[in-house]
Amino acid sequence: MGKKEEFKEFVRLHPELIKFVENDTMTWQKFYEIYDLYGNDAQAWNKYLNSNYQTNNDIKINNTTFKDIVNIAKNIDIDKFQDGITSLQKALGLISDLFIKDNNTASNNYNPRPLYRSFED
Repeated sequence: MGKKEEFKEFVRLHPELIKFVENDTMTWQKFYEIYDLYGNDAQAWNKYLNSNYQTNNDIKINNTTFKDIVNIAKNIDIDKFQDGITSLQKALGLISDLFIKDNNTASNNYNPRPLYRSFED
């Protein structure tokens, strides 16, 4: 396997290198030169492979997500939210009533036979 194929395999094993190329902080040519000079086990890769590097896209996504949550919270109609909670409470009450009534009626239907009576009485 040639040096080029080894580099491709190295990139497949370390996809975090793609972020640097997409963000225009590095090029594939520069990465290949580092790989050609130092190989894959060099300290030269530590700042690229073990960093908590965030691209501008990641930061925008995180800020947008937070803004979306705030906007959703602002746009909640309190009356509709309260109606939904009330409906849920009613549904849970009906379900619990069904189970409680089934248990009570099953236990109330049983009348033990008195000990002094026989079956023919």
